[in-house]
Amino acid sequence: MSLRINDTIPNLTVETDQGTINLHDWVGDNWAIIFSHPKDFTPVCTTEFGAVAQLADEWDKRNCKVLGVSVDGVEDHKKWKGDIEAVGGATPGFPIVADDGLELSKAFDMLPAEAYLPEGRTPADSQTVRSVFIIGPDKQLKLSMTYPMNVGRNFAEVLRALDGLQTAARENVATPANWNVGDDVVIPTAVSDEDAKAKYGAFETKLPYLRMTKLPG
Repeated sequence: MSLRINDTIPNLTVETDQGTINLHDWVGDNWAIIFSHPKDFTPVCTTEFGAVAQLADEWDKRNCKVLGVSVDGVEDHKKWKGDIEAVGGATPGFPIVADDGLELSKAFDMLPAEAYLPEGRTPADSQTVRSVFIIGPDKQLKLSMTYPMNVGRNFAEVLRALDGLQTAARENVATPANWNVGDDVVIPTAVSDEDAKAKYGAFETKLPYLRMTKLPG
């Protein structure tokens, strides 16, 4: 089963290096990011975990929880965190799912149902387990991105996308290309000019279907 935007995420119970968690209970009333990896002790993934650890304060500011996933066991995760901290210079305080049974990877459609981990496996055997999922407080998938093993993820972009999703949900707007906090936003086409003026004040009509405005405050 594929997982699409606005689908409710599977309510799995999973083991992590910080104990057992239930995904829906773990998300709670927060936003959440789940980011996955094909193997522990791999170079690109280690730098990515370090980057996420460095942004701990930024996730907290946005009421966003972070959950790593890797298809290795709990003890490997605990050892790997030492390397992550050494490389990233920040403590990875978030839990990492021990998805060595591939339950989460399959439920989130990163691997086919028949996938398995062979003896002597390499990261290539689970290379599609390199996704980022942003989940809303309603437990629905809001955004997903998948990367190949040889391109490190840009977590500044993940943070920007989270800002866009939270702004859109809070203000009933959309965000244009390359948007950052403080930039003008797009007024949805379903909002009339009269209602837009009442809610947003002045706005610029660039095209009949493209109206830009600043958010109050």
